[in-house]
Amino acid sequence: MSNKVDDIKKRAEESGGLVKTSDIQELGNNRTYIKGLVDSGFLVRESHGIYSVKGENSNEFAIIQKRSTKLIFSYGTALFFHGLSEKVPGHIDVTVPQGYNVSRIKKSFDNLRFHYVKPEVLMEGVEKLSTPQGTKVCVYNKERCICDLVKSEGNIDKQIYTQALQIYFANYLKTRELIKMAKIIGVEKEVRRYMEVLQK
Repeated sequence: MSNKVDDIKKRAEESGGLVKTSDIQELGNNRTYIKGLVDSGFLVRESHGIYSVKGENSNEFAIIQKRSTKLIFSYGTALFFHGLSEKVPGHIDVTVPQGYNVSRIKKSFDNLRFHYVKPEVLMEGVEKLSTPQGTKVCVYNKERCICDLVKSEGNIDKQIYTQALQIYFANYLKTRELIKMAKIIGVEKEVRRYMEVLQK
């Protein structure tokens, strides 16, 4: 019994404090055993098929990421990760490929705001960043964030939009990377215009 529990705890530690049903089953445990661990309080059900070990800090970003590898933290959430926004997001923004079924994830997380892109550009500009608990999650890099903002200007909070551009151009501008990303996202003309204005 203790060896099984130790193995599950070790697996959770290796993946940011969380384990999936499939992770536990790979260790030779069935669903009845898993239910017993939940009933005993050793495992805490965080979301559908995702558990944390009792006493571990809840890590919402990691829990959401664990649900899907096709889910990238973006827009206001990514800006906050990068320090391009001082406003704590009221929603968690995520980008998924067009046609991706998010109905089950929506049921588990009512604070998610979904953005949809063509599958071929989903992974452009993705990098792994650490949550406050130290778990790595997929987040769009600064250049992708800026291009997404420019593309969706009319749908973005004006304060967040202006602050992100000002901070980026004043402190983080990587011209080559930004133009390359702008071409991929289809906003090169608009980004070049911002570069001319904000670099003066």
